[in-house]
Amino acid sequence: MRYLALLLVAATGSSQEFVTGQAARLVIGQPTFTAQTPGPASERVVGGASGLALAGDRLVVADASRVGAGPDNNRVLIYNNLSALIPPAKGEIPQGNRCPACLGPANVVLGQPDFEQTELGLSQTGMRLPTAVASDGNVLAVADTNNNRVLIWRSFPTANGQPADVVIGQKDFSTLKPLVTDSRSLRGPQGVWLQGGRLFIADTQNHRVLIYNQIPSQNEAPADVVLGQPDFNVTPQQNIAEEITNARANTLLNPVAVTTDGTRLFVSDLGHNRVLIWNRIPAQNQIPADVVLGQPDFISPLANASPRLCEPDGTNSETNEPLFPRRCGATLSFPRFALSDGTKLFVADGGNDRILVWNRIPTSNGAKADVVIGQLNEFINNTSDSAAPDKVSATDVLRTPMSLAWDGTDLYVSDTFNRRILIFTPADPKVPYTGIRNAASFDTYAVGTVTFGGSLTADNEVTLKIADIDYKYKVVADDSINNLVNSLTNTINAGAGDPNVVASTNFSLAQIILTARIGGPDGNNIAYSVTASDAATIAAVTGGATLQGGQDATSLAGGTIVSIVGERLSDETAVAPEDADPLPERLGNVEVYFDGLKAPLLFVSPGQINAQLPWEVADGTSSNAIVRTIRTDGTVDVSSAVAVPVIPQNPGIYALNGVDPRPGIVLHGSSYATATVSVDGSVAVGDKATIIISGDRRYTYDVKEGDTLTSIRVGLVDIINAAEDPEVTASSAGQFDRIRLQGRVPGPALNGVPITTEVRNAAGNDGGAVILSALNSGLCCANVEGAPVTAINPAIPGETIILYATGLGRILPDEAQEQVKTGRRYEGPADNQPAEFVSSLAGGKTANVLFARLKPGNIGLYEIVLELNSDLPTNDETQVWIAQFLQVSNIVRFALRNPLDGLQLPQFP
Repeated sequence: MRYLALLLVAATGSSQEFVTGQAARLVIGQPTFTAQTPGPASERVVGGASGLALAGDRLVVADASRVGAGPDNNRVLIYNNLSALIPPAKGEIPQGNRCPACLGPANVVLGQPDFEQTELGLSQTGMRLPTAVASDGNVLAVADTNNNRVLIWRSFPTANGQPADVVIGQKDFSTLKPLVTDSRSLRGPQGVWLQGGRLFIADTQNHRVLIYNQIPSQNEAPADVVLGQPDFNVTPQQNIAEEITNARANTLLNPVAVTTDGTRLFVSDLGHNRVLIWNRIPAQNQIPADVVLGQPDFISPLANASPRLCEPDGTNSETNEPLFPRRCGATLSFPRFALSDGTKLFVADGGNDRILVWNRIPTSNGAKADVVIGQLNEFINNTSDSAAPDKVSATDVLRTPMSLAWDGTDLYVSDTFNRRILIFTPADPKVPYTGIRNAASFDTYAVGTVTFGGSLTADNEVTLKIADIDYKYKVVADDSINNLVNSLTNTINAGAGDPNVVASTNFSLAQIILTARIGGPDGNNIAYSVTASDAATIAAVTGGATLQGGQDATSLAGGTIVSIVGERLSDETAVAPEDADPLPERLGNVEVYFDGLKAPLLFVSPGQINAQLPWEVADGTSSNAIVRTIRTDGTVDVSSAVAVPVIPQNPGIYALNGVDPRPGIVLHGSSYATATVSVDGSVAVGDKATIIISGDRRYTYDVKEGDTLTSIRVGLVDIINAAEDPEVTASSAGQFDRIRLQGRVPGPALNGVPITTEVRNAAGNDGGAVILSALNSGLCCANVEGAPVTAINPAIPGETIILYATGLGRILPDEAQEQVKTGRRYEGPADNQPAEFVSSLAGGKTANVLFARLKPGNIGLYEIVLELNSDLPTNDETQVWIAQFLQVSNIVRFALRNPLDGLQLPQFP
């Protein structure tokens, strides 16, 4: 449908840099981005992996950690031929499985004889909690942490379980010597690095870094330089609770990583919550560092030293002292790794669950990072703060990142608690963070109501408070409630209007409707109240203490038609052919990927793309999205990956363009007069359930053993149709156990045919366990099926109307869901319904959901058939929405007239 295309303006810039909040492009070690599968161990699934290293065209992963992430698989994995495994940043992603962006398998395992075993080992081939790996492309080093040693392969290993050549920190491969502190011993090393023919070790529990000027070729080789201690023989306090913090430029407390770019040295000084930088690789013991990050100076040790490093974000109302955020782009909390290519600096800020990126290596203490990866901005930590529990394994979220590797194009991050390796790629941020939304509902706005009643007495005063602004109205002689409603509404909207809401009127209900100016859940925080002056005769009540109903339209269900908005998305505008089945996966030289899956495309333009979110992503809680564009000159560019929250359902109702709540695409539901009978209660054998038509035609079902409400409904439908009632036919509605009665001829001739019900128990007395309820007193509301509801041809109370929506999620029965295919028209069965129940409110009253179903012949489009309440008042802007569980759609409006108000009904030929 062409009216599905909507426009949202977004401002982005053009560059090939990392951007704050971007999502990962690829993942290694899990079948989907959000699976968090703990095992069993295999060549495709990692546990609580930590250390990372690039070795030529290979990736090396230490599959264990010291932070309790688990499982600890006590092994090192090697992924060969990385250039073939990792799709080029601007290339097409090969298709063929559920998640083409999920990569593997590993080719070689060390520390175990095969990929399935995870046993602890102390031998030339075994390991006990390896946490760090390093390579110069030829030599491989592994920090075998709980064996207090570093293993070295002098030539890169190529076979499973290949034995190491050299051990550092122990005399041989099979024994552990008593703990001592000297130049030949290690205690819980968690960091290792190889570069320029030298070996660097973060000897964590000895609170020092060791430098070997040559890569050792003999067991238990001595180090040449020590940092963090005055000499090799100082034995530090091992009980960290009793350790006296003595942060200085030349001291360390539990360093967990050491790296170098060939010129500078970087140490992650975990216990002092900082990263130290030496501008030259030290050649003597305990040389002081030149620059500190995460702290304002070399003597400060506390995590997130916000008051010393961050700008204030408010003022204490009582003391007038500045308030500071908990963290910012300059603070660190338990940093785990620092890595530089000589220009950029990346820091795994483990305690803040993020990566900080400096586009230039800092030269001053406490410098602020340029980019934050893993969080939406520099101030929050949604992972640890539990503010977003559904996002803990999202494509843009990290949980205690432990290690990094950088090849100049891709940044590899060990996301330890999510049991995965994420790959982030700098690209053009042409799609903003919230740029992927339900195509029917770009925003769902919170709404509140203020309803007036009682009587008016001169000088009565009403005060409507919205947030911290008061709006007052004083009653004058011969005043009316409509005038009060209109005057207050105009006052709220005067000039630039209230900063938080837009006001509208519903005179038939003596009501002011307040709609949040900001879309989404934030609108639910807008408080409002109404009060009347003392002894006032007017009554006023709000619909709640705050506006309600604001929802996140960026959380999407599998199969949803989505709009991607941004800039430079294409060089042309193109529309998929009307009869396309399947939809094209390339349109206007544009491709869109979710989890690496090519998405079906309906429409592309420079500012907007309409596509279907693949049904396949519904098995996760987050996907990523990338737009790949082939320009008219033949060049290719791609967008930065954007996270897409995935939930089971989040409905959006299609509407015309405009300001929310927008005019809905609402259709008259039937050319025939209709009515509904609801079958409720419970089942009791012997009950007699009767539907009475026109006062004298009685259709009775005798309840039998084994009956259900559904079988009673079906029985009544069959009885009515078998009798060939002269005025109506009967059918089953899709939602609940309801019976639809429809006039036999189109047009208004049968409007008003009486419908009543009766139930008697087995003894013949009135009432029974079964409850039959005629929801209409008679047949009603014939119009022209499919005709738009307009002010000229409005809906009427009790009428059946049709809405169209997307995003209602999977359908039942399972046989119907099996027919749903990404990008293809759904061909039935027509008798289906969303797995999550659909409810609706129209005009402030419950609307009966007769059918909610994936519409055959369409892609991702649901048809919602509603029966309106029969007591609705006239209102040309009647509001309607649908809901599933906690997810509420956008509100749309339509014209409704009550015939009792003198409405002239449409005439039929």
